[in-house]
Amino acid sequence: MSAADEARYCIRCGSLLSLQEMFGKLRPVCPACGWIYFADPKVAVAVLIPRNGQVLLGRRVNDPGRGQWTLPAGFIDADEDPREAARRECLEETGLEVEVVGLLDVLFGREHERGAHILIVFQAQIVGGQLIPSDDVDAVDFFELDCLPPLAFTTTQRILRKWQEKTLSSC
Repeated sequence: MSAADEARYCIRCGSLLSLQEMFGKLRPVCPACGWIYFADPKVAVAVLIPRNGQVLLGRRVNDPGRGQWTLPAGFIDADEDPREAARRECLEETGLEVEVVGLLDVLFGREHERGAHILIVFQAQIVGGQLIPSDDVDAVDFFELDCLPPLAFTTTQRILRKWQEKTLSSC
């Protein structure tokens, strides 16, 4: 979706916006008051939770990727600490309480129209709760890296590869 599709009217005065070259890009600009629309990126978190050499994945109930598996993940709310978003998403999707133990990666690029522009990937460990699927997953389980179910996103594959490389290099 382009910025022109996201904003059509000025949030200050209600005038119809027009596209103008501003700061090196075509941007919606208010001809009446000069307000410029700058599209904010969507930011999400994903959480890699290892246990005994396996990783936790959830099976998606929504498109895109319905029926396929991915890491616990979701959007960060405005004014929410990314680590808290990671804990919240894990609890909502898996029933597990986790402690974030490190930053694994920060990825850029949208895989689908409703996806995040920036994905912050944390590693976490389980500190409580009970493994129960909920929210936008209908199954959760731990998998060996050499026996993964169908994965929903290439970012999930990239994250798992990076974690595996990191794990092997620390041996």
